[in-house]
Amino acid sequence: MRRACAPELQIWNRFDMDAILGMLVFSMGGLAGATFLLPARGIRNWAYESWWFVYAFIGLIVCPPVICYFTVPDFWSVVGKVPTRVLVLCSACGAMWGVGALCWGLMVRYLGIGLGLAVGCGVCSGTATLIPKVVKIAEGRFQGFDFASLYNTSGARIVLLGVLLSLVGIVFVGLAGKFKENELPEEEKKKAVAEFDFRKGVVTALMAGVFSAFMNFGLQFAPEMERMAVEAGAKACWGGMPVIMVVLWGGFVVELAWCMQQNFKNRTFGDYVRLPAGGAGRYLANVLLAGSIGVIWVMQFVCTKAGEPMMGDMKYISFAVMMGTTILFSTLIGVFTGEWRGTGGRTKASLALGLVVLVVSFCIISLGSK
Repeated sequence: MRRACAPELQIWNRFDMDAILGMLVFSMGGLAGATFLLPARGIRNWAYESWWFVYAFIGLIVCPPVICYFTVPDFWSVVGKVPTRVLVLCSACGAMWGVGALCWGLMVRYLGIGLGLAVGCGVCSGTATLIPKVVKIAEGRFQGFDFASLYNTSGARIVLLGVLLSLVGIVFVGLAGKFKENELPEEEKKKAVAEFDFRKGVVTALMAGVFSAFMNFGLQFAPEMERMAVEAGAKACWGGMPVIMVVLWGGFVVELAWCMQQNFKNRTFGDYVRLPAGGAGRYLANVLLAGSIGVIWVMQFVCTKAGEPMMGDMKYISFAVMMGTTILFSTLIGVFTGEWRGTGGRTKASLALGLVVLVVSFCIISLGSK
């Protein structure tokens, strides 16, 4: 006759399974983050800023309240009860992220999915870890720098080691990109990435990584909104959906301003109303493809917030796991789409080493945070 498990073992087994499921959910977010721009390859006869606006409108304005409607009862009432300072802070973080999102698209445009996301995600993960340690924000007031917190405990030193190691990984990935630029003739580089430009790509990747980290700050600044959502009847895994909505709406303001400015500058407002070459079928295809970019994109943050309650005290690893798996999946996509075809052994070795170092650095950051 089989003995019943001890209560402690039952608790551990339940936690272990929840943690495994949480990690899988985070990884699904990473897959969404790595693949969301793939539909852009099918868009034809539209300016970059035009399809980017459609993506932003669907992903940042339409999707969040739809998700909230199906997951959080009376979510408008929940948002209405949140203190104004919290809404402003989350929206401001969203606006900062909006700048990073614009650079994110340009980064992939110049470097490709594999190299671009590897560099961008590495910078983003390191920034998201360091900035909260350096600057403390409470009650909406700037309280100054806290450099001692970077090294005054063993955990802080481990986190700092992980961040520095992530920078090493970024260097190796960047070197792989530089080697690629030197090895391949111009026509070969353009076959995989039509507008390949290593210098512009690195600059936009650095900006994308730094500003995109504010997304994580915004998602963590409103625990009271998550609590109110659960009290209103939402399951714990969906409590963060209203937070996502507020942050993304703040980001849309920046996206809208940039797209309209570019439409005006390039005289491309006609893309929204004029049938492109290919007629109504091509117009509908462009709208659906750009909209799907928004739907896939927002799912990375839905998965991040949905998986956190499954992790208990380990939810701090959500952003690191999501970024790490985004790098892995994006690199595989880059390989399959031919972005590294024709490169030499030195380039591939540098890329592989950089990816390994980045993944190890995420693990070290998570350990130090604990």
